[in-house]
Amino acid sequence: MAGTLNANLLLAVPLAPLAGAAVAGLLGTKFFGNVVGRKTVTAATILGVLVAFIISAMTLNAVLDGARFNETIYTWMTVAGMKLEVGFQIDSLSAMMMCVVTFVSLMVHIYTIGYMAEDEGYNRFFSYISLFTFSMLMLVMANNFLQLFFGWEAVGLVSYLLIGFWYTRPTAIFANMKAFLVNRVGDFGFILGIGLLLAYAGSMNYQEVFAKREALSLLTLPGTDWALLTVACICLFIGAMGKSAQFPLHVWLPDSMEGPTPISALIHAATMVTAGIFMVSRMSPLFELSDTALSFILVIGSITALFMGFLGIIQNDIKRVVAYSTLSQLGYMTVALGSSAYSVAVFHLMTHAFFKALLFLGAGSVIIGMHHDQDIRNMGGLRKYMPITWITSLLGSLALIGTPFFSGFYSKDSIIEAVHETHIWGAGFANFAVLAGVFVTAFYSFRMYFLVFHGKERFGQAHGHDDHHAPAAAHGAHDEHAHDDHGHDEAHDDHAHHGLAPGQKPHESPFVVWFPLVALAIPSVLIGFFTIQPMLHGDFFKDVIFIGENHHAMEKLGEEFHGAVGMAIHSLTTLPLWLAIAGVASAYYCYMINPRVPAWFFAQFKAVHTLLDNKYYMDKFNQTVFAGGARLLGEGLWNFGDKKLIDGLLVNGSAKLVGWFSSITRLAQTGYIYHYAFVMILGILGFLVYFLPFWHA
Repeated sequence: MAGTLNANLLLAVPLAPLAGAAVAGLLGTKFFGNVVGRKTVTAATILGVLVAFIISAMTLNAVLDGARFNETIYTWMTVAGMKLEVGFQIDSLSAMMMCVVTFVSLMVHIYTIGYMAEDEGYNRFFSYISLFTFSMLMLVMANNFLQLFFGWEAVGLVSYLLIGFWYTRPTAIFANMKAFLVNRVGDFGFILGIGLLLAYAGSMNYQEVFAKREALSLLTLPGTDWALLTVACICLFIGAMGKSAQFPLHVWLPDSMEGPTPISALIHAATMVTAGIFMVSRMSPLFELSDTALSFILVIGSITALFMGFLGIIQNDIKRVVAYSTLSQLGYMTVALGSSAYSVAVFHLMTHAFFKALLFLGAGSVIIGMHHDQDIRNMGGLRKYMPITWITSLLGSLALIGTPFFSGFYSKDSIIEAVHETHIWGAGFANFAVLAGVFVTAFYSFRMYFLVFHGKERFGQAHGHDDHHAPAAAHGAHDEHAHDDHGHDEAHDDHAHHGLAPGQKPHESPFVVWFPLVALAIPSVLIGFFTIQPMLHGDFFKDVIFIGENHHAMEKLGEEFHGAVGMAIHSLTTLPLWLAIAGVASAYYCYMINPRVPAWFFAQFKAVHTLLDNKYYMDKFNQTVFAGGARLLGEGLWNFGDKKLIDGLLVNGSAKLVGWFSSITRLAQTGYIYHYAFVMILGILGFLVYFLPFWHA
């Protein structure tokens, strides 16, 4: 396949997971009679994703040899000269994304065999994650805005199904509705941006729109003096803010941890949340023409990177710590986009996909070992009971905090350097945010690591949580599988509570659970070292990502780059590494040596703790202003508009008017002939009086 790309083979990449999803969803569920069993569903879905991964790897190999593909596969319809098409644009960006999506999805599919083994919704879950993989592949392979929007909405819909997978739990239903509605807010901006480009470029095809970018940059939005391209780019980025969980549209992602752990790894590490980062990188020819849009992106990313990291410090639910870490890292990627370092953003997207999926799946393995207790205050000392989970989680944590030679180091340090070199408005705050974020990330990552894997064993006993470990978050620890509807609890322990009973010990997870951890740990450690040169300073993204002449961050990075080894050695003298070391040391001191320090801190800074505990009151603000406002508006419309205006005035009012008129006219209908004769005589007399002047004339 090297050197050429076959349309039919490319078509098989999204269709293979779709076929697996169809087998699992149509033939393997109660609704259609459970025609096939678990083994068939497992084989069909994993085979579908495996086929997609193999073809994706072959495609990437061909792209590295210079092959490109940009063709229409199917024309849906033509309306007034506008073509609505399904087409693929395969270049280095989409080929790399295809490999990341299919590899992480394959690992999640394998992991799910063990994780969901006792769940009644096993087949349904496999159907959803395969359908999600199909949706994401359609998004990254698209060559036009219509298909991009289809994939964009499809991943949102399937994420709604996955977050609310345990649909008997009120918290899961609330979380999936929240995710769905918040994403609709972002998608409203997204579709406005697409509409503006369609209206003024006259096409939905990427290349045709890019070809007119210079002309578009000269236009203003009608009725204003705003640059049209700036408005369009900001609208597109608002879509990315929803999908990639940027402040203030980030509120859905932590609550989405209500879904099973495998989907946390799939949706919230490698695929859906990175769709916005991918989209902005794909649209780099447009964004490069608007410094205003780039500044907006830079500031939003900086706020997300720093302030979401703070929230990770006080979380006690193991999955929520990793969730806030995801928010923070997405902020880093967004900062890179705002610095015109698109290739660095995509590079961090790739490295992050591996180590964050590893951390989520590692958290799931711990949850299995702890019999579905997710509170890190109930753990400790798991290292000797779960050695594979321990070492892989340690590797993932080291990659996350940017340890030299690990993949996260190369991408994260490149972002920090790019921000330092940029001169776009907001770069000063961004520079502070990404540097402070290094310490914060190291602190909350190793706080979780030490509390889970080291120290005294705090499981298998009645838990009155010690204040020194961490204050209880306002939401409480959300115990996964906290329901009896799916038979999960009974299968895993015979006790009425979640967690280990007195005397019970944790256990290492089965092979299908720990194998994906090992497979993800390898790229988490190595892939950054081997790919930084071609992806950031080579020709890997040549003719795919465009950078304007007035943006020099990537050029400066190239001048300072002296190989992967040289970059790691140079980091020994730079601030980010020492901030990371300080974060790890602080976490070790606070949670292993002197646990009274956190208790003192939270007592002294109670207002700060309360602010963090309430997640900056963003949820309460949304509930009060938007949900409460909508409720008041709805009640107002119902009371005044429906009850008083429509029912009272229009419906009942018209009936009363007819009734009143009828009651008046009824007085003339007596039934006596002499009354009617008298009225006729009066009428004749009236005619005579009226027409008498005409007769005299």
